[in-house]
Amino acid sequence: MGEQNKGPVTPAGEETATTPPQTGAAPGAASATALAAALTDGLERVIRGKRDLLEHLVTGILAGGHVLIEDVPGLGKTTLAKTVARLIDGTFHRIQFTPDLLPYDITGVDVFDPKTGGFAFAPGPVFANVILADEINRTTPKVQSALLEVMAENQVTVGARTYPMDPLFFVIATQNPVETEGVWRLPLAQVDRFLMKLRVGYPDLDTEMDIVREDPSARVMPEIRPVCGREGILEARRAVDGVFCDERLLRAAVGSCAATRGHQGVELGASPRGSLMLVRAARALALVRGRDYVIDQDLVELAPLVVAHRLRLKDARTDAGALAREIVLGELARIPY
Repeated sequence: MGEQNKGPVTPAGEETATTPPQTGAAPGAASATALAAALTDGLERVIRGKRDLLEHLVTGILAGGHVLIEDVPGLGKTTLAKTVARLIDGTFHRIQFTPDLLPYDITGVDVFDPKTGGFAFAPGPVFANVILADEINRTTPKVQSALLEVMAENQVTVGARTYPMDPLFFVIATQNPVETEGVWRLPLAQVDRFLMKLRVGYPDLDTEMDIVREDPSARVMPEIRPVCGREGILEARRAVDGVFCDERLLRAAVGSCAATRGHQGVELGASPRGSLMLVRAARALALVRGRDYVIDQDLVELAPLVVAHRLRLKDARTDAGALAREIVLGELARIPY
């Protein structure tokens, strides 16, 4: 993992914070790892040369969190989300965010029924297993806020009634960070709802040549078939709960988020939700990588993806990802081995 191996080093033969107790594998760990590999392989048929990105996205799915994909146009953000929906045999709705949307265009609305003389709830497109919130920053803050409740609590409240969502519900949102006209920056409260913030990045030359030759989004994606159903994902999420995380690593994760609150370069640090999400994502990443226990490098790898977007920095030129990673490395260095 290159520079990510700067974490604590433990002499051979000594117990480490990455060593799980000898109580057997977490229930369902093997099947969850196999499912993660199937999802990643399926995504790689369409999105070429981005294995780490795909593993991180699958980590978000297994962790039960929402994912924000931010990058310039033309890198396959929407294609990536649509491929996920094809690989999971569930309901899929795409919401194209535009300035003229209204909150009830997303959540649904009570509609008068002339036959009964009363009102009936007409569910909006948010009622699905996989939601693609395409170009989420192209709609107004009023509409963006319609997602706050459903993304945090898996429910929608319209009027005096609350409607629960299916347990398999997650949002993959895309946004273009370079536009300044016709866009509204997501408020921190909305960004904080996302487990991860990912970037696709440009492909290397050979990969781009492969993309141009085969055009996988047009030729391969229509052939993609589901590799799992609703229950498969839910079982994998239950397996995540059983992944072992040593108390010292839990303390390092919590300490890292707490350290952001007093850092001289941070105006607003990560909340306890950041700690929860970092540990949850680390457990899911462990399964993706074929382990039923968390290691320190999981926290190092995930800090720029899970913690960085929750910070408000004093200097916009500061690299939030590098800062989050540096803080985690500092906390891990304090672990007694």
